[in-house]
Amino acid sequence: MIAYPVWAYHRFPMSLRDAEDLLAARRIVVSYESIRSWVAKFGLKYAQAIRRDRPATADKWHLDEVVIPINSKKYWLWRAVDSRGDVLDILVQPRRNKRAASRFFRRLFKAFGAPRVIVTDKLRSYGAALKKPPAGIEHRSHKGLNNRCEGSHRPTRRREKIIGRFKSPRQAQRFLSVHDQVQNIFRPRRHTLSAATYRQSRADAHWIWDDITRELNAV
Repeated sequence: MIAYPVWAYHRFPMSLRDAEDLLAARRIVVSYESIRSWVAKFGLKYAQAIRRDRPATADKWHLDEVVIPINSKKYWLWRAVDSRGDVLDILVQPRRNKRAASRFFRRLFKAFGAPRVIVTDKLRSYGAALKKPPAGIEHRSHKGLNNRCEGSHRPTRRREKIIGRFKSPRQAQRFLSVHDQVQNIFRPRRHTLSAATYRQSRADAHWIWDDITRELNAV
């Protein structure tokens, strides 16, 4: 019962009250505040398991940053996507400078190692942070080459409108860390797949979700 609203809330652009109505249609009566607590408690556990079991990342990464207003202040959402379109990680930070870029790179390298190529836009902070990159990394700074990462911001914008903007940097970090990992497995690049391949991919995603649910139940 808990797994379903946690999945639905992160898979579709809906509010907590929408998730409450979905359960009500199944004759399960809970408040949206209960769903909020389930999302906060179990969402990160699902995301951690998805990251743990994911296949090796592609050796070409795309990085981009986008502004998100929180309590009338500007924060920057830093996102890294590999060449297959899978989101590697996100980080919400108050700055858009060399220190912020370096922090994000350290986080990525610690989790995934060093890629072969890093593609960014023309923001100078990337070049400054990669002045002494790990051996073997090629940095390409070009606006037109980074459309893959820029396009990955669109689901975030849609969810931002649904939930009425993020309330704090911590809330944004917590939600998007889960949201992007759920999107990785449940929203493959459908336009590149045949109908049969897409259906199999969707079935595999549900199998992964159910397997994680069984794992959490056993704890």
